Amino acid sequence: MDLENYLRFAAALVFVLALIGLATWLARRFGFGTRAPQVRGGQRRLGVVEVATIDARHRAVLLRRDDREHLVLIGPSADLLIESGIEPPSDAASPGKQPE
Repeated sequence: MDLENYLRFAAALVFVLALIGLATWLARRFGFGTRAPQVRGGQRRLGVVEVATIDARHRAVLLRRDDREHLVLIGPSADLLIESGIEPPSDAASPGKQPE
């Protein structure tokens, strides 16, 4: 094969990779890459507050729903609700906040 064929293959590869990158960017831009529909205009009711790794396969996840928090242990074979209905800390007592 001569140099012209190698250059044609390289150009085709760059073109295909650019098309894949463009499709990925468009999918993320217009929300096709998200797992769950996003709430627009309203306040979000569900969120992940904190994730702690227990070991290589298990994680403790603190979820917030409305004004309650729930502690869930997530593993490869099953998920376990540890505690439900936890009151979130007030703004003044939350970690990372400095009193004014």
